[in-house]
Amino acid sequence: MLAPYRRLFSRPGTVAFTLAGLLARLSMSMTGVSLVVLIAERRGSYALAGTVAAAGLVAVAIGMPLIGRLVDRFGQARVTVPAVLYNLVPLCGLLLCVRLGAPDWALYVCWAAGSAVPNLGGMARARWAHLLRDAPDDRHLANSLEQSLDELCFMAGPVLGMVLCTTVAPEAGMLAAGGVGAVGSLLFAAQRRTEPPTTDRADVTAVVTGAGLGSGAADRSPLRVPALRVLALTFLSTGMVFGALDLTTVAYADALGNRPVAGGLLALVAAGSCVAGLVFGTLRPTGPAGTRFLRGVAAMAGLLLLPLAAGLGGAGLALLGVALFAAGTGTAPTMVTGMTLIQELLPLRQLNEAMAIAVSGIMIGISTGSALAGALAEHAGPGAGYWIPAGAAALALLIALAGRRHLGAGPRSSARTASEPTVGATR
Repeated sequence: MLAPYRRLFSRPGTVAFTLAGLLARLSMSMTGVSLVVLIAERRGSYALAGTVAAAGLVAVAIGMPLIGRLVDRFGQARVTVPAVLYNLVPLCGLLLCVRLGAPDWALYVCWAAGSAVPNLGGMARARWAHLLRDAPDDRHLANSLEQSLDELCFMAGPVLGMVLCTTVAPEAGMLAAGGVGAVGSLLFAAQRRTEPPTTDRADVTAVVTGAGLGSGAADRSPLRVPALRVLALTFLSTGMVFGALDLTTVAYADALGNRPVAGGLLALVAAGSCVAGLVFGTLRPTGPAGTRFLRGVAAMAGLLLLPLAAGLGGAGLALLGVALFAAGTGTAPTMVTGMTLIQELLPLRQLNEAMAIAVSGIMIGISTGSALAGALAEHAGPGAGYWIPAGAAALALLIALAGRRHLGAGPRSSARTASEPTVGATR
């Protein structure tokens, strides 16, 4: 099964940027739990920890597409390096505010200020899209690999952050996340030979003006492409699945008196998605990507009925773990095909911004799903919270079905001109 992935890494420079990007993404997966443990330990309030984390998540969701637009305009290295160095300032400010007993509002300000977060996963996918622009099957394989690496980070990152916070010091997780993230991002930016070229602004303006779209089209948001709006809303609902599933599982295990087991249960969800992503990448894509995306969302919605049945039926933690692993296998094909659609339907000059918009949708969905699941966990039985991820997956399916005309419109969106190079075109 791994032989096709070895073929990907036969290209020069791919191993280096993949490992560097993996290191940077590991730090992102460590941050959430490390922040909560730090504030809860030093301030004695999970409520404060949760709201500070949510404020930072919303700020990043707003800032990430703006950073993506700068990356498309100026290049990955020229934007990543200053953004990473800047983000170290609010991180240090937060640690000092927590340590010195600053007012609560200072924590919100510091954490929201660290919103200039580059989308390392999107930039890695953009590199693969550039390197494999003439090999659509290998692009599918690369997207599957990237999704599996994301899941691997979310299996290891929270555990590593928790261990550091509880065995070294409450600040250790955040310090490690900041250091690892900075080193990984800077190493990623240093890999210049695999960095996609930027499109000069004058060239972009000439292309769109020559196509009769007007000079202002060069600055239009990729959200003007209907397919991206459909994908962003679908990913937002998918993010609600992630957020609600995580919190409901913790609450369920806690209600049964086995809260430490919750981490292992959540790891099973990520493990299911990781395995499914690796297997999915080895399968040759058949049919339009839009049709494959609909099938993936439908499978995700169906599989998320399993933890709902286990939770409501009181099946116990062992059977719940099996159900969560199975449910996890439905998310990877959806995410992989969704990112493939973005690469097919958006012009190269907007690829990083478009993928950042998709990730921002997921982040907003995670925050919303966690809030809804937390409210339900306090007012209903321990298994009732699984209604939310099941309902969010059903909503994702309805959105995808409503927008299927845009998703199945073909490899070129209405916003792309005939003269502008696409991901799969030869330059």
